[in-house]
Amino acid sequence: MSRRIRILPDAVANQIAAGEVVERPASVVKELVENALDAKARRVEVAVERGGKRRIRVSDDGVGMVREDAVICLDRHATSKIVQADDLRGVRTFGFRGEALPSIAAVSRLTLETFSDDDETGTVVSCSGGQINNVGDVARRRGTTVEVRNLFYNAPARSKFLKAVAAETRAVSEAVTQLALANPNVAFLLTSDDRTLLELEAATDAGVRIAQVWGDEAAGTLIGVYADDDGYEIRGLVQRPDEARAGVRRSFLAVNGRPFRASGLGQAAMRGYRTTIGEGIRPWTFLYLTVPDGEVDVNVHPAKAEVRFREEARVEALVEGAVRAAMEGEESGARFESDVVVPPLEVREPGDRGRPAPRRDSRGGEQQMALFAAGSPRAQEKPSGEAADGATSLTGKRPGPAVDAEAMRGARPRLWQVLDTYVFAETRDGVMIVDQHAAHERILFERLMEAYERGGQEGQRLLFPLTLRLTPPELRCVEDLSGLLERAGFEVESFGGDTVIVHAVPNPHRYFDAERAFREMVDELTNGSELVRSARNQHERIAMTFACKSAIKAGQRLSNSEMQELFDQLFATRMPHHDVHGRPTVVRLSGSELARKFGRS
Repeated sequence: MSRRIRILPDAVANQIAAGEVVERPASVVKELVENALDAKARRVEVAVERGGKRRIRVSDDGVGMVREDAVICLDRHATSKIVQADDLRGVRTFGFRGEALPSIAAVSRLTLETFSDDDETGTVVSCSGGQINNVGDVARRRGTTVEVRNLFYNAPARSKFLKAVAAETRAVSEAVTQLALANPNVAFLLTSDDRTLLELEAATDAGVRIAQVWGDEAAGTLIGVYADDDGYEIRGLVQRPDEARAGVRRSFLAVNGRPFRASGLGQAAMRGYRTTIGEGIRPWTFLYLTVPDGEVDVNVHPAKAEVRFREEARVEALVEGAVRAAMEGEESGARFESDVVVPPLEVREPGDRGRPAPRRDSRGGEQQMALFAAGSPRAQEKPSGEAADGATSLTGKRPGPAVDAEAMRGARPRLWQVLDTYVFAETRDGVMIVDQHAAHERILFERLMEAYERGGQEGQRLLFPLTLRLTPPELRCVEDLSGLLERAGFEVESFGGDTVIVHAVPNPHRYFDAERAFREMVDELTNGSELVRSARNQHERIAMTFACKSAIKAGQRLSNSEMQELFDQLFATRMPHHDVHGRPTVVRLSGSELARKFGRS
């Protein structure tokens, strides 16, 4: 019997290997642009015809190649990036395997033109199906141009799986955009069938590059994030919660200058938004990670689209913490103004490990109090009719201390209520408007979550206990959650049948309707809601529903002392700018916006 196992011809083997690297025209564009960036290009021009099926041309002004390198670079595993396997631990270039150019050449008609300052003349190399046809001289400026025609002409089985021209063009545009975001200091031009899709001048930082791609208005919805941990560092821009919407989510990840995909890090960023956005909202995130050499493996995916971190949990925690800290800061709050401020974000080039500028504390307290006009007569003036010491407060107790006594001294804002729903305060540069119900939700939620960590909060025993009839599902829910409800301050006893007796309830404020709040909580915990589904555990679920159903309502008139206490307690929370539904608690109206509206600007 004749043998069945045979060695494949080189041409066939190369086409098979090319399938791992070259999936579609966008893969070709990605590999060629990465080569240009590795060559220290400061301008990269990409032109495609029919989505790249007919023609792809990538030109750069990088260092170029001498003739010997131009010829050998078309051989498989020819590379200048590494010499031995250990070099992969610290590789900072996009390419390193020596597979891209030979893989592309194996399934196309390819022409390479290049000129280096180290050579006397430029070199042109042409090949078809991986076979070199000609090597000659060419007059050109320094840099490299690679033109790919008739992709998959010799692999019809691959060609028929390509998508429509519009879909392939979108994929090319996305590939160029990702690399442009990773390299804001490089200029990019992308044209499709002589139509300009992207024209990006070299930018000073990633914030400017985002504005170039999606416009100043979109970039102006972003705020900065930063965190570091013993050599691990993250810089980035994420969207303010009030500007985030459902639908398409624009996200970007880069590690040591290399764009990559990682669903786990995307989920970590979303966890950082917890309780600041509603269900289904998809904020934009642009995150740039720097990790020490050897802590990330970039050689785990044929197209180098994925990486593996040695301490993945640590990186995810860093991402979540950085986004969470940004949500605690003043910058994450909603505002009225139409001024577009594109936040700066320096992106370092590979190998740059300089220390970042000191980061501002993102907690709301001291920052927030500094907004008010200290020393001004109006700021120090006691509002008329303010309750005297000893008067009951919003919680039914004497007002507690301000969030930061030193910061507040001589700088307590003048407060007034509008429509029995909103509390206004004058700031140094405009007006702050607080939604009293949303603000109190945030206060009650964080207070109960902190109480759970201490073992729970006490309830106030009722002189006349509440006797309530519940549906069978509601009764089961109350029985299942009885321990957590008791630690929230609700003492509930089964009275047989479908009836329970509530002996004690929390005392969140003197307007609290205990029966209404308890019934609404039980209904939502039993039947579910967007709020309940967004909670990560039962503690958070109960704290959210309690805060929502127990907070002071819109339409409730407050005394001056109650407004002041609401204000103080809000800015003593970790996340004062967001309620538990993901809605803003505070909106700012700047003096410049007021001046513009009245024609004073």
